[in-house]
Amino acid sequence: MNSKKPGLSFTLGANHLHGVLRVDQIRNDTLVQLVQHWAEPKDRDAIIDALDELADVVRGPRAEGELDAALLQVEDTCGMDTAQVEVSIVDSRRLLAEFTEVVRRLSRFNPKQLLPGQRGAA
Repeated sequence: MNSKKPGLSFTLGANHLHGVLRVDQIRNDTLVQLVQHWAEPKDRDAIIDALDELADVVRGPRAEGELDAALLQVEDTCGMDTAQVEVSIVDSRRLLAEFTEVVRRLSRFNPKQLLPGQRGAA
């Protein structure tokens, strides 16, 4: 199943046990927003500090909520927007068709749409 727009697509996972939503625009916007602020010498040190803190959190053991706080600090320091994209009606319909196909394929092995905890009771 190939999408006409792989950068904004819904496909079947490699193991055929899950779906994969791909939205490249969110990653692209994130990186552009980061480097826009990085280009300002007065902001660069604060961004480096926030990224260093995030790296420390990712590398080591962390308390609950610590990763979210470090990510939020990077987002705030870089002035990042909400991670969202507008989807046109044409792309919405295409994504719906892709999603429907993925669900159809995923449902082949679980036609009753049971959740993992429900399978033993069925």
